Amino acid sequence: MNHKKETIWEFDLNIILEYFSNTDRQGPGSPDITLKALSFIEGLTEKSKIADIGCGTGGQTMVLGQNTSCDIIGVDLCSDYVNQLNKNAQNKNLQDRVKGIVDNMKELPFQEEEFDLIWSEGAIYNIGFERGLNNWRKFLKQGGYLAVTENTWFTEERPAEIQDFWQKAYPEIDTISNKVAQMQKTGYLPIATFVVPETVWTDYYALQPQMQASFLEKYKGNRSAEQFIAYQRYEAELFYKYKAYYGYVFYIGKRIK
Repeated sequence: MNHKKETIWEFDLNIILEYFSNTDRQGPGSPDITLKALSFIEGLTEKSKIADIGCGTGGQTMVLGQNTSCDIIGVDLCSDYVNQLNKNAQNKNLQDRVKGIVDNMKELPFQEEEFDLIWSEGAIYNIGFERGLNNWRKFLKQGGYLAVTENTWFTEERPAEIQDFWQKAYPEIDTISNKVAQMQKTGYLPIATFVVPETVWTDYYALQPQMQASFLEKYKGNRSAEQFIAYQRYEAELFYKYKAYYGYVFYIGKRIK
């Protein structure tokens, strides 16, 4: 199997961004899961502000917009994703409250204590869980909430194949208890954690074969594209084989310092 590269970031970024550009979400997730996490957030009003960091094309951003009265800013590094988010907001008549901007989650252009809620589904790994919690906290009001999904181990011990894969792909992957401890360490009161259902992953991976076939047809003979698809297929194969050992967990915390 041709999946020589050990992390997704070793591939051409343009290849990665284009591959995921036609999907509602750029990773596993669903409206139901977004709403479940939102149910733990208290005190949001029409005067509240939400930042959705690493928003992608805005699948979850639209759910937040349709189920709150808040102003929402989505942030992503990919201008094509942000353009799609803004089109989606307009199509859903949310453009007065929901907008996307192009920027880097490592150096966000916000004021301190600007937001009542910071949201990030499937994206905080780009900066690292603990670094993201630390860096983003200053943008939250005292008592404001943070809600993120993070790839997490479900067990203390894992088979070597999946341990090695994720240790190379995302060395910060850890257990739920250690992630919660990181939240406390970085100034948050843990409010809730829940495991994202397995079906969210299987539904996500079920979309891939058709996407991959179209992508390979478009980039026939492009070795970088072919290696990227091989990597995606290997990741899915590992999930089906080892899904009892890891998955996304939603972490919801409240700024207390």
